[in-house]
Amino acid sequence: MSNETNASPVWLITGCSSGLGRAVAAHALERGDRVAVTARNRAAVTGLAAEHGDRALALELDVTDPASVTAAVQECERKFGRIDVLVNNAGYGYLAAIEEGEEAAVRALYDTNVHGVVTVLKAVLPGMRARRTGRIVNVSSFGGLAAFAATGYYHATKFALEGLSESLAAELAPLGITVTIAEPGGLRTEWAGASMRQSPIRLDDYEQTAGKRRAATLAVSGRQPGDPVRAAAAIAATVDAEVPPLRLLLGSDALAGVRARLERTRAETDVHEALTVSVDLEGR
Repeated sequence: MSNETNASPVWLITGCSSGLGRAVAAHALERGDRVAVTARNRAAVTGLAAEHGDRALALELDVTDPASVTAAVQECERKFGRIDVLVNNAGYGYLAAIEEGEEAAVRALYDTNVHGVVTVLKAVLPGMRARRTGRIVNVSSFGGLAAFAATGYYHATKFALEGLSESLAAELAPLGITVTIAEPGGLRTEWAGASMRQSPIRLDDYEQTAGKRRAATLAVSGRQPGDPVRAAAAIAATVDAEVPPLRLLLGSDALAGVRARLERTRAETDVHEALTVSVDLEGR
């Protein structure tokens, strides 16, 4: 994608107040692209935008508020003329055993991590379809491919995003629009720190499973192996690729985890092969 001033790609990125979203926005701006830098609180991104003059636009965008999404997308298109790259990054984690999950908190998690993505997609896609070009990056997680105790509801939102994104990719491919699912492992952001939410309910029967993993998840904050700045560069490289991958693992821990998951799945599938095929009608 060209980086010439008059033809530089236009990005719209959600969740830029900190972490990966901010790193992606900074990287795109530093390489000369134009970026709508968004956050629920616009004040959180005005400083970053101010450093890059007319190539940056600080916008308030709350993915759970359709009117906010529509206004931000329209303002970006008014300012820059189009949106070439959409990065759906806004999201957060939630710690609870399944039985400990609070209904309101779980619904709010889905509203951001799943429904919010859909709202943004529906606002941006008409323009991309009209131009028959575009790049979409939906930020999932290694937790969209494998699940563990204490983060079941978070995994559920990311598993949903994975399926939605894979279907979306099939639907958009003939229209010249690509979809990449970014799947970070542990990045050194505030995901497991200030951004993490958790249920106040603690049931004794889960202390050796979900309880222990709650503690381990919080303890890793600030010690994760992945660098969000390098992850941002990897995402940008994917955006520039002639044929972007459907899935982009980010980090050696994500790579090792996915390979282990695939091996477990293959082994289990092989063990039960006879039972699996016994379901087929004879002589079909």
